[in-house]
Amino acid sequence: MKTYFLQLCCLLAVVASCAPEHEMKLTGNVDGLKKGTLILQKIEDSTLVSVDSIQMRGDENFEFSVSVASPQVHYLYLRLKNGDLLDERIPFFAEEGEINITTTLENFGNEYEVTGSANQEKLEGYKKLMLRYANRNVDVVAHKLKALAEKDDSAYDSLQMKEESILRSKYLTSVNYALAQKDFEIAPYIVVYETEGLSNKYLDTVYKSLPQNIKNSKYGMDLELLLSKNKAEE
Repeated sequence: MKTYFLQLCCLLAVVASCAPEHEMKLTGNVDGLKKGTLILQKIEDSTLVSVDSIQMRGDENFEFSVSVASPQVHYLYLRLKNGDLLDERIPFFAEEGEINITTTLENFGNEYEVTGSANQEKLEGYKKLMLRYANRNVDVVAHKLKALAEKDDSAYDSLQMKEESILRSKYLTSVNYALAQKDFEIAPYIVVYETEGLSNKYLDTVYKSLPQNIKNSKYGMDLELLLSKNKAEE
């Protein structure tokens, strides 16, 4: 009995050692997909690289188990059975733990739901905020084109100032949102990759607010590099 117990402990230790460190278990369903290849990818050194892939043969459910050393945006691609790679992709914030993605073959990359990722949830909240500014800006641009066509310089200049005001407000909202999420990797990600053109003043404000574990994350280090690059160019 004692020997059996020792053998069982050894077996469990071997199984545990085979599991990926910082494992993300990604499960999901692509309704309507019968045959094809799902490809999990991420950006590494400015290049999109494949992390893993799964051959789909009749079962619409899928599962990936990969190591995610630091929370990072990944992408789910689909290659159809004829070899064509769809233009659409599903971006999501990968992190340690269990994450689920559901979508359909017909609307792959356009309509999908991601659950289980805290950073993804906060990213979706941020994108909803930014949609408001995008809608306001579209309206201003439409009126600017009209003023330009009618050669109404006064109206055009006024609309130009309004457009700049929207941009400033968007930047402040982005910074405030990042500061409110300083305990998550989404904070440095937003100011580095979702808010182009932020001044070093705002970048530095966000960076200094981050706890050390977030500074040590992939996007925390990316923010530090951006700050250093900008300061070198000043």
